[in-house]
Amino acid sequence: MRAQGNLLACFQKTLRQYRLLEPGDSVVVGVSGGPDSVALLDLLRRSEVFPHVAHLHHGARGADADADADFVVALASRWGLPCTVGRADVPALAQREGLAFEEVARRVRYGFLLQTAQEARARSVAVGHHADDQAETVLMHLLRGAGLAGLRGMAPITSFAALAPLLILPDGSPAPRDVDVQLIRPLLQTPRAEIEAYCREQGLETRFDRSNLDTTLFRNRLRHEALPYLAELNPRIAERLCRLAEVARADYALLEQLTEAAWAALIVEQRPETVTLALDGWRAQPLALQRLLLRRAAFHVRPTLRDVDFVHVENAVALAQTGATGAVATLPEGVALRVGYTTLTVSAEEGARLPETRPWLAPGTRLALSLPGETELPGGWTLSATRVEAWDLAAIAANADPFVAWVDAQAVTGGAMLRTRERGERFRPQGLGGAGVRLSDFLINVRFPRAWRDALPLLVAGEEVLWIVGVRLSEAALVRPHTGAVVRLEVRPPATER
Repeated sequence: MRAQGNLLACFQKTLRQYRLLEPGDSVVVGVSGGPDSVALLDLLRRSEVFPHVAHLHHGARGADADADADFVVALASRWGLPCTVGRADVPALAQREGLAFEEVARRVRYGFLLQTAQEARARSVAVGHHADDQAETVLMHLLRGAGLAGLRGMAPITSFAALAPLLILPDGSPAPRDVDVQLIRPLLQTPRAEIEAYCREQGLETRFDRSNLDTTLFRNRLRHEALPYLAELNPRIAERLCRLAEVARADYALLEQLTEAAWAALIVEQRPETVTLALDGWRAQPLALQRLLLRRAAFHVRPTLRDVDFVHVENAVALAQTGATGAVATLPEGVALRVGYTTLTVSAEEGARLPETRPWLAPGTRLALSLPGETELPGGWTLSATRVEAWDLAAIAANADPFVAWVDAQAVTGGAMLRTRERGERFRPQGLGGAGVRLSDFLINVRFPRAWRDALPLLVAGEEVLWIVGVRLSEAALVRPHTGAVVRLEVRPPATER
């Protein structure tokens, strides 16, 4: 570890080495109040640039979050720096988007920082990610099955234009996409211990976010459990993971150059929702470039794609390598690959645009069923669940509304939830006498559009799919003459009556 007195010099060397900032530049600094962001702000204000403090209140953590915002405002005032504090209702936005709180918080936070930079006429946003964060990121990506792109971890400098399609502004609107702002991480090579020592040396007061101790969150488990265990096997594990990121980033940069050259040579047509490549030319490429070309085409036609799974890419590559004319492979969010006589086309199908006539969930979403009560779904939809002691079997059998279901109360007692489908699961459709079929086969048989299936809400208890919402009930949930209590479920659209 280098001497603490050298941290400022090393920090300023990093600014020059990666050309992150020039003397006199304005830079928006994301300040949470923790040691990383406070040290970053202090180092920047000593580095011939003009910091503009930005802090987002996420609408969670109650008085602690209020105190964090007050702390940042007071710090900026004491140092004579401009400060912008934003507020977002991240829990409500997470519910609307059907995504985890942490993911939506990240998207809104970066959306807020981008918005602040544009308002402040700053071309750079600085955040306090450090070497330990990088090690956690690389390990997290490794455990989730990332390839070379994921093993790069975080870059010292990133264009906001690449992030913008996923970002959300604090008011819930999409972030602008045509932006000329860069995200910089000047502390990415600095260990957490050095940053904390710098704060002590400089007498910097900081805040502590207790949610960082919550080991139910994946990243926190890596920080507090996985990495300390790995450090027993190799005390320099964090350094090794950071070095892996540097190597992967350099290797991937070369692959990107090769991909760019192949793309230019093979492109036949390129429109916002369609990319057409020369088939023989694509088949002549090395496997690595075949994969990257298909990934690039998928992200071109669907800029909001968070990621494309390895299995999806491998299936598409295998079909494109040997498939006959007319063969089709599917990728997430309704992206389709089609083999032509001489071309390979990747397109965003119109069918992938989810209609507003039914509720949808983002793939991977899990929502606990409120029983009794209302469960809020994305887009303003709600699922009302009412326990009914007196019921009429004939009236239930005559129900013709696909968005109303009467189910045996025992089937949904003890942890029913709404989620999207999982690979290989089965379903016992009403009318088959309890026989089970693959859920995917059932959706094919009822001609449910393929591009919509990953977003279709399922009511599930344990491993049992009880209701494909708006499509079919399971035999396991049916109300029968001997049933005791019954639960009435009704899906309601936003603001209007059905």
